[in-house]
Amino acid sequence: MQDYKFDKEALLGLVKAGKYAELREKLTHLNEVDVADFMEELQTPQAMIVYGLLEKEVAADVFANLPVKSQQALITSLDDHQLSAIIGELSVDDAVDMIDELPANIVRRILQHASPETRMLINRYLHYPEDSVGSIMTSEFVDLKKELTVQEAIERIRAIGKDKETIYTCYVTDSKHRLEGIATIKDLLFSSNETLVADIMEKDVISIHTTDDQELAAQLFNKYNFLSLPVVDTENRLVGIVTVDDAVDVMEDEATEDMEKMAALAPSERPYLSTGVMEHARHRIVWLLALMVNGMITGSILGRFEDAFVALPILVTFIPMLTDTGGNAGSQSSTLIIRGLATQELEPKDWLAIVWKELRVSIVVGLILSSVNFLRIILTYKSVNILVALTVSFAMVCTVMLAKLIGCMLPLIAQKIHTDPAIMAAPLITTIVDAMSLIIYFSIAKTLLHI
Repeated sequence: MQDYKFDKEALLGLVKAGKYAELREKLTHLNEVDVADFMEELQTPQAMIVYGLLEKEVAADVFANLPVKSQQALITSLDDHQLSAIIGELSVDDAVDMIDELPANIVRRILQHASPETRMLINRYLHYPEDSVGSIMTSEFVDLKKELTVQEAIERIRAIGKDKETIYTCYVTDSKHRLEGIATIKDLLFSSNETLVADIMEKDVISIHTTDDQELAAQLFNKYNFLSLPVVDTENRLVGIVTVDDAVDVMEDEATEDMEKMAALAPSERPYLSTGVMEHARHRIVWLLALMVNGMITGSILGRFEDAFVALPILVTFIPMLTDTGGNAGSQSSTLIIRGLATQELEPKDWLAIVWKELRVSIVVGLILSSVNFLRIILTYKSVNILVALTVSFAMVCTVMLAKLIGCMLPLIAQKIHTDPAIMAAPLITTIVDAMSLIIYFSIAKTLLHI
């Protein structure tokens, strides 16, 4: 049994000591992902030596798990025979993912050493739109005909299944490659040899189109717990499958993209340390400029009510508390709604139920916060008129209600107009709520305090 944790320092010691026979023995007991993780610690010459110790089949899996920078370094160091062997062993979807990130001169070299069939498949997948299902699918699946018997089907799986991405689910197609059903290994093994595939296959198959967004594929995996999902073209011809490992990658990428958007960052596909300073700045400056301009609006609102806080300066001391509380309240609501939309738990048509729930929540939360705040002002500021405490507390209730309504409605509006709801997250909502809360606060103050 392999221990999940491996001693990376011990392996590095074997490399430095040149004990390659012992190192080879250690590597045979490691998962391909762990070997790739270990190789990232090595300089290119050392990595080449370690890579040469790996068995042919394992080497391709290790290569697929290396970051693009390490893949590029290895490719430039490999001879034509070694490069051809790697491309031959890589699954097509892994090869496409790698080629997408590499410079053009290295891509040309890879395609030159790929087999004609692999080259044709790679070129076809590269022509699918970015972030489409076609760009992440693989053609390495097992297809069967419904006229086959169970025994003939199992013999076919034995003959072609070794190099396929998965053999657990087999896809039944007609003479024109149109998808007709699926049959699992379990179905085949527990049926008699003479039974026809047509009699045991499941006909109601959930599939996805090549041009659909890859996020839809991830949602289907999450909803139905698939291990693989068939991909068809406009004529329902089976052209590939998406496997669960690719779906997990999509989920991770989409979650990262949403997180970046919610933090007012332009999404970036490159690792943090591999991204240059200017590129980091470019990803951040647009939103910062937009938020700065919105901040100017807040300043102009303060200017409009200058006479109020000149007449009663203590009002200014409560502004940070109101704006921060409003921003936090709005962020809570927007986060819940964005997550609900992402998991398809919520839809824009549910807006009335969402608004009604957030309104009731905001009243409860607002009353509690304003009560605590009222007591704090009365006990802390002995010289303050009770009307000031009432003004701040009433403004708190109104601010929380407004913030939660804005926080829940903006993501729904974004979804309705086919924009990513994550854009309507904390920074934008906080800026809007800041401006609105100041208007509410000073309007109440001028009314109750007659200033």
